[in-house]
Amino acid sequence: MVDRRRVVQGLAGGGLLAAGGALGGIAGVLSQRRAPGVILSGRPRVDQGAQIGDVTGDTATLWARADRPARLRARYSYSPKMEGAITVAGPDALAPTDWTARLGLRGLRQGRRVFYEAWFESLSDLKTRSPLISGAFQVPGGERPSRLVWGGDVAGQGYGISPEVGGYRIFDAMAARDPDVFVHCGDMIYADVPIAPAVSSPTGVWRNVTTPAVARAAQTLDEFRGRYLYNLMDDHLRAFNRQVAQVVLWDDHEITNDWHPRDRTWRPEDYADVQSMALLMARGRRAMFEYTPIRPAAPGRIYRVIPMGPLVDVFALDNRTFRGPNDGNHQPKGAPWLGPDQRRWLLQALAASTATWKVIAVGNPLGLVIRHGAHAFEGVANADGGPASGREVGLKALLEGMKRLGVKNTVWITADVHYAAAHHYDPARGRGADFDPFWEFVAGPLHAGTFGPNALDPTFGPEVRFQKAAGDTPNLPPSAGLQFFGELEVDPTRHTLTVTLRDRGGAALWSQTLAPG
Repeated sequence: MVDRRRVVQGLAGGGLLAAGGALGGIAGVLSQRRAPGVILSGRPRVDQGAQIGDVTGDTATLWARADRPARLRARYSYSPKMEGAITVAGPDALAPTDWTARLGLRGLRQGRRVFYEAWFESLSDLKTRSPLISGAFQVPGGERPSRLVWGGDVAGQGYGISPEVGGYRIFDAMAARDPDVFVHCGDMIYADVPIAPAVSSPTGVWRNVTTPAVARAAQTLDEFRGRYLYNLMDDHLRAFNRQVAQVVLWDDHEITNDWHPRDRTWRPEDYADVQSMALLMARGRRAMFEYTPIRPAAPGRIYRVIPMGPLVDVFALDNRTFRGPNDGNHQPKGAPWLGPDQRRWLLQALAASTATWKVIAVGNPLGLVIRHGAHAFEGVANADGGPASGREVGLKALLEGMKRLGVKNTVWITADVHYAAAHHYDPARGRGADFDPFWEFVAGPLHAGTFGPNALDPTFGPEVRFQKAAGDTPNLPPSAGLQFFGELEVDPTRHTLTVTLRDRGGAALWSQTLAPG
């Protein structure tokens, strides 16, 4: 079986087909770079649309980007005619944040649909306004079912925006499910793989729209920003962002493949300008906070809890910042994974949660064997099938701590491996850990090469209940149809949770209803 990480390496090492020039078709969406002191005439532009994020019961974060120094403003209402709208003055969009800005919407009511309009006022003339950006989003709670969709991996393996295929169409299918929240489980961008005009795939030549910022592995801050700007060229993604609130977390490709904090760049030949992982990490993290509607619980912190009404809490984890090296992963006393502070926070937050269901979102599946080369491991599992060692020690402590604290009704959602799967974990099938059985659901890619399936390590007793993967033909392009997202829905009366794994068009592939314990 071909590993997706080796395919990434092959693409970066010369597997891209040459083609003459970038494909056009999305003119005006990507604002041109310019010197910060240049004053533009006319109205500010808002080419990247708006995003809503981290709806936490009565608050939400609105994000937008201007093309010049400008002040973000918004108004919101429970009426599509904007009756009784509340107007909010936001911060200024300036060059240090690449003209991005975020503001808070407060006093929201659970179970209501919120309609909003946002605009920028030019700082050179506050009477000159941008066109309005309008949208609407659902505040979870109330009498309607709580519905969440999730996935990961966008523009991976060099598969970018293709006019021939129609762009990131899976976002239309997710929007059609009318979710309260979309959880992006990481790899929002692929900063480490060039997006070339043409890419060879198992089914033929894939042709991309390109920009200068995606021509090589991202090293400068503007190149990391350019990856988010590239994705925001897609009409489907921008439309989705306007109407579905997001919870974002990161995995590896927001920086570079399989990175950990003390690493050096894994392909030095592709990083001629920057070979310091700390510097790449700083630039990639900054770009992520600039270009997503994340509301950190503390400055620069990614892990946080997002309440979705009385029935669901979402716990977004950071499985990158605190992890140790990708080695043999067999240390008897354990290897860094989430880090002690995050694990302590998670146990405390889970124990304090009064929600019926606790949804834990993480970048990597727990029991799948995810390799980094022939003799090292990128994931938690280490393929030895024995008692917990390496990163598994931290997972064992977490799961046993959850049982000790009486935490019930947890499900894990994740992405990363580029196929869809449902796994059930049971200590009776495992190797000595004492925890309550739980489910893990894997969904993706949203728009990237399809791979898998991976082997399962038996340490925590996982069992495959469903999987759909590329099989014998790895790195299938999005046009092959094997792109997936997941959906969780909690019934407000019975409090049951129904999970459904869906394909690129929204068709249900597998479903299971769980009753609370």
